[in-house]
Amino acid sequence: MTHIRERSQPFRPSQPELYGDGLCLGPWDPESETHAEAWLRGHADPEFQRWNTPLVPVTDRDSARASLRAKARQAADGSAVSFRIADADTGTILGHIGVNLIDRSMRCARVGYWVLPEARGHHVATRALTLAAHWAFTDLDLHRLELGHALGHDASCRIARRCGFRPEGTLRGAMWEAGSRDTFRDTHLHARLATDEAAPGGVGLPHVTPS
Repeated sequence: MTHIRERSQPFRPSQPELYGDGLCLGPWDPESETHAEAWLRGHADPEFQRWNTPLVPVTDRDSARASLRAKARQAADGSAVSFRIADADTGTILGHIGVNLIDRSMRCARVGYWVLPEARGHHVATRALTLAAHWAFTDLDLHRLELGHALGHDASCRIARRCGFRPEGTLRGAMWEAGSRDTFRDTHLHARLATDEAAPGGVGLPHVTPS
């Protein structure tokens, strides 16, 4: 008897558009001037730089496009999916949310987000995180989502709790200090499981448009 061994296919999540609570989460376009400008402004924002130190700095339009192309490659190989947060009615870009470090074996991933200065104060991150988490638990069939933020970033901590990401402790020296790649600071870890109850006051279930 001949046994045929099927080759496992690499996981490549589709990039849908997610609609809910006044937001649209869609793909970034590296070739769009508008998208590159928003990506650059987000990374140049002092509040972003206070709490984040990207692996590769984004300092101009060219590096912004290169960063967005890297995000597109990660989506193609299934290791991460990056969403542009936009107003559902106007299309105005409000920020970014990513489902990163996707581990299909353990069915887990890490989420991260930022919001442009003019969009703050309107619960954009809370609404976007609720949409992205629902998609990750349903379409990607993930079991666990982790969220880490620098210790002292109280706004991010409130967003995580509001979206049902329970605090799990402090990771010592788990991320770079602001503007440094050789000194470290502690990270506050949150996580949410697919089996956890929905967070109180969360947004409704998203409407998904296939890519």
